Amino acid sequence: MSATSIYEYANPAQFERVADRAFTLALIAALVLGAFGLYFALFNSPADYQQGETVRIMYVHVPAAWMAMFCYSAMAAASAAGFIWKHPLADVAAKETAPIGAGFTFLALVTGSLWGKPMWGAWWAWDARLTSVLILFFLYIGYMTLWRAIPDKTRAAKLAAILAIVGFVNVPIIKFSVDWWNSLHQPASIIRADGPTIHGSMLTPLFLMIGAYMAGYVAMLLASMKNELAARRLARMEQLETTKPAGLVER
Repeated sequence: MSATSIYEYANPAQFERVADRAFTLALIAALVLGAFGLYFALFNSPADYQQGETVRIMYVHVPAAWMAMFCYSAMAAASAAGFIWKHPLADVAAKETAPIGAGFTFLALVTGSLWGKPMWGAWWAWDARLTSVLILFFLYIGYMTLWRAIPDKTRAAKLAAILAIVGFVNVPIIKFSVDWWNSLHQPASIIRADGPTIHGSMLTPLFLMIGAYMAGYVAMLLASMKNELAARRLARMEQLETTKPAGLVER
């Protein structure tokens, strides 16, 4: 990607014009893909021969877990762009990705617990993947806390960016934890060199739900970024009003 394309939408006004159209498309895609995904997941996919009907939690849990890692990767990349290249919208994208990613991570933890109880006989276990996903959730919380705790937003953006970039090391740990350590989780069953091990009747709703989650993320991110830019404009206007010198008093 060229420097010109990177900075093409750096202007907030240009970004917001594009974001208005993209938000509508992303929202429609999320609703359509989600509706089809839920239909196939609930009515057109078989129960698992071992897990029975509880396997349907997979269609909510797996996309949430994927999005938890994807959002953190996007947040770290945007943080790097803001920290290294000073892209004017990068810190906004990173800041607004954090609560979305935290939401996906929380959903993955909750649905994983609901799925784990009938499968493993426990709501929680200090499994390598479970623990690393919990750490990911705390990284999101720490990132958002930094933004709220530091009044100087320029300094807050830099410190939060450092945390996001350093914390990215946890993402490959989550991905490969089932291969590196003994884990209750099964090994990768979709992205494999020899192809997926899941039947096509289950892959279809799974990919539809992943697409719905991805489109939902884009829609939520664009809306949140627009709100953040509007809030920053308002804050600047209020600051100018409070620092404006008082008019001369006539004698």
